Amino acid sequence: MTTAENSSNAAFAPRVTLPGTRYHRVRKTVQSICVVIFILMPLFDVMRVDLVRQRFYFFGAELWISEFSILFLTMMFLWILVAAMAMIYGRFYCGYLCPQMIFSEAANTIEKRIKRLVNRKLGALGPRTRDALALALLYLILLPASIFFTFVFVSFFIPPADLLHRLLTLDMRTAGGIFGASVTLLTFLDFAFLRQGFCTAICPYGYLQNMLADRHTLQVFFQTDAGSCIHCEKCVRACPMGIDIRKGSHQMECTHCAECVDACSEVLGRLGRQSLIHYAWGDPSQNVAADRAWYRRIGLRDGKRIAVIVLLFIYASGLSIAIHMRQPVLVLIMPDRITLYTRASDGSIHNRFRLQASNRGHAEARVMLSLADLPAANIVGLQDGITLKRGETQQFEFDVAASGAAVSPGVNHLRILAHVDPAQSDEAFAETFIAPMGSASPTLPAVKQTPKEH
Repeated sequence: MTTAENSSNAAFAPRVTLPGTRYHRVRKTVQSICVVIFILMPLFDVMRVDLVRQRFYFFGAELWISEFSILFLTMMFLWILVAAMAMIYGRFYCGYLCPQMIFSEAANTIEKRIKRLVNRKLGALGPRTRDALALALLYLILLPASIFFTFVFVSFFIPPADLLHRLLTLDMRTAGGIFGASVTLLTFLDFAFLRQGFCTAICPYGYLQNMLADRHTLQVFFQTDAGSCIHCEKCVRACPMGIDIRKGSHQMECTHCAECVDACSEVLGRLGRQSLIHYAWGDPSQNVAADRAWYRRIGLRDGKRIAVIVLLFIYASGLSIAIHMRQPVLVLIMPDRITLYTRASDGSIHNRFRLQASNRGHAEARVMLSLADLPAANIVGLQDGITLKRGETQQFEFDVAASGAAVSPGVNHLRILAHVDPAQSDEAFAETFIAPMGSASPTLPAVKQTPKEH
């Protein structure tokens, strides 16, 4: 075989992952934990958007789409968290936490192992036959994997129980079924063909990370002044993205996974030398292990980063307070002033009010109404209260009635108290009760209850 043929074969040789040093083990451990978290998040409502019921779940709290303030704080917190991570730690998310990278590397690993198994067990077959068989086996594994991870992903938007029913019935008629089938196809194509190509050609977060990076951002550097490179090129073969870190640290494809650091450490360590590739905070001459203040070692190296962390803390605190103060059952009471007042046959004066109650909690709730600051007044129409199922909204009409002798002509002030069980702090609604000035008043119509469920 000629030298040119050797070079050609080397250029197209499959890349290998070189385990055995700390960054690889740490990264794979973190990625395994992330896969478990990814699977469990929609099942336990850690964070997902329910498009069917128009709800947003955040660490168990069921937020309604209409709760703009909490949703705004949540979105701002997540956006600043993403920006802070990119600004301080560079593309750490891509190399260690990103599901796309985790699944792409898993697909690469499975493909290599299948090829080795087929070549070892079926060496008597021709190369093309072995390649076709290995490819078929790979697709047989990737297809159910695509269905499973699509189910997990779509569960972030459709309730898992509903989605499982659609999957078992092979639903292709509803929007949810068509969406699930489409995502399954895209996921399979991604696992089978695109993989890391998605990171370099499509993913917008990679471009955002490079835009936010500066001279204090964590980078992977190749330092020629630390010693001469022996040109073994194991750093190139170990790189999941197929780049040569020796050509520069600010390459768009670099995800800071540190596989090249492990590769260089492994080879030069056998020669009793230090690695030429390492992490550093934006300056190749300063190693991350340098003896510095603790806050500089974790990336807080200038005022901009400290300000971002403080802002992140403010939004996190505001979000925590807002969720803690949020009432599971939302009660709204408003007067119906189409008719100011009515007089019943017994001479009592009636004012009509509207009640809207929404149960945003996880259990059934009961709402009871009472009156304060208006002696001898009582509630007509909702004396026994109302019961709300989880996620239910109901609207009712009720009357506040008082004898003509117990109220003053004109405007009277009162409070309508709403008590919610299970225990929730009572709400008081300051309202007005209008009584006639002595002239005739309209006849009382029937009190209506108009429940409405959303």
